[in-house]
Amino acid sequence: MPTRQEMWNRLGDPVDLLVIGGGITGAGIARDAGRRGLKVALVEMQDLAYGTSSRSSKLVHGGLRYLEHYEFSLVFESVSERRILMDIAPHLVNPLGFLFPVFKGSKRKLWLVETGMWLYDGLSLFRTPKLHRTLDPAQVGEEEPALTTEGLSGAPLYYDCYTDDARLTLETALDAAAVGATVATWAKVVSFVKETTGRVVGAVVEDGLTGELKEVRAPAVINATGPWTDRTISMSKPLSTGSLLRPTKGVHIVVERDKLPVNNAVVCFHPTDDRPLFAIPWEECTYIGTTDTDFDDEPGTEAATLEDVDYLIAAAARYFPDHPIHHDDVLSTWAGLRPLMKPPSVESDIEESSVSREHQIIVGRDGLITIAGGKLTTYRRMAAETVDTAVKLLRLSDQLPGGVTEPNTDREPLPGAVGWPDDDDHEAVAAQVHKAGGGRIDINTARLLANTYGMLSIDIARMTAKDPELAVPLVEGRPEVLAQVDWAVREELAATVSDVLHRRTQVYFKDPGQGMDAAEQVAARMATLIGWTEAQKAHSLQDYRDDVSLSCRWREELK
Repeated sequence: MPTRQEMWNRLGDPVDLLVIGGGITGAGIARDAGRRGLKVALVEMQDLAYGTSSRSSKLVHGGLRYLEHYEFSLVFESVSERRILMDIAPHLVNPLGFLFPVFKGSKRKLWLVETGMWLYDGLSLFRTPKLHRTLDPAQVGEEEPALTTEGLSGAPLYYDCYTDDARLTLETALDAAAVGATVATWAKVVSFVKETTGRVVGAVVEDGLTGELKEVRAPAVINATGPWTDRTISMSKPLSTGSLLRPTKGVHIVVERDKLPVNNAVVCFHPTDDRPLFAIPWEECTYIGTTDTDFDDEPGTEAATLEDVDYLIAAAARYFPDHPIHHDDVLSTWAGLRPLMKPPSVESDIEESSVSREHQIIVGRDGLITIAGGKLTTYRRMAAETVDTAVKLLRLSDQLPGGVTEPNTDREPLPGAVGWPDDDDHEAVAAQVHKAGGGRIDINTARLLANTYGMLSIDIARMTAKDPELAVPLVEGRPEVLAQVDWAVREELAATVSDVLHRRTQVYFKDPGQGMDAAEQVAARMATLIGWTEAQKAHSLQDYRDDVSLSCRWREELK
């Protein structure tokens, strides 16, 4: 795998398709196009999955609540894609039970929810991880002891999936690179290249780490920049008809599992506004989310406020009264923007939670292809539709290269899934990793590596067997090890401390110190691997501190 610098060095040769944006949609487009035989370059202004794609609810789901809005086609598409993602990324997309408690007096009657569950199973053609079943209050008490059963009528238990959203994005991009795509991170588009007719035929890209500029030419250019969609379009022309998006902010809070012990994702409805949210088990942690409020500021500046945190704490208190959460219990927060399509009417008073999650593909008069809206679960299908549009554009302009084939992204596994056991036995893979480590790593680290990297974890374990230093924990008492830093730099395009601690690992979210105790060690190792100067090392460290500060900014309101 080329390093981040080597990818930048490759950038500049003419390509068939230039993709702007390294979130899940852009990565999916690059993978789809590369597997069709197109020459592709993807540029991302920061790190892969920097924006929405590392700040979601980390769920691959059919969208049960979309049934309330009669979005049956979206649910069918989502459950179909859920099945595909379980097949091509079994190490990353795993079944999770969802408990839907129904209380007396709720407008959602138990019989109605039960009917919706059968419809949900039916739309998945009964190929869910498991079919739902309905628990009575006593059974709920056994399944989820922390959940209140006062006034409970019953609770259907159904199944969707959870994932590591940032790593799903990363592996999708790495697979694109494996079939020839150039994937350049920290590479920001600063302007478009146009023909005299006004048609977009490329972009000028700036190296965010050095300031170097390059021109990338491509007969088809795709804007897959999520919350930055409108800003990207405005680089080509003013948005005379207004913006495409209505971004909404979603906030999650993370607590230790002992503070809020749940075995399944528990579906909650907020006591003040009835908005749906979840309490979700996350290994040694539990996270609660999400909020849904309009956001008009610059993307990338979104953060949890005290009001957001208190909103989520209040929901937890309603459902888990014997496990109160206090401000000091919050380990970390994250906030992300949903790049939702603006409703047709400018005067629309639709609530944030009711804005459609459908996507749209728009070809501007300047030829710029924009993909906007959508959701994590359906990224692969969105990508395929976008590449179909690009292929039509290339064919119309007589610039479609020969040998372009049909994509096979629904069948080809992502890199970590190659060789994964057919019976999906995570423990068996962890045992192989433990053995490959030659006694240098414990079983908890082996499990972490297996569930994070899939079969590639065996290669990482072998690194620790050869070099004992690489088996040193990043944080004392935690399973992450120094070998993951080497792997992130050499195999996963990591270029900053935040890349490693925030998106290549989950130390940022789960460690009570948010990885601050590991930052110096990570920076020192990266300085050796990359060849940083002291100034570059200090800059990357400060950026990480700023990243953590943004997550904690809500605490300033407590003073």
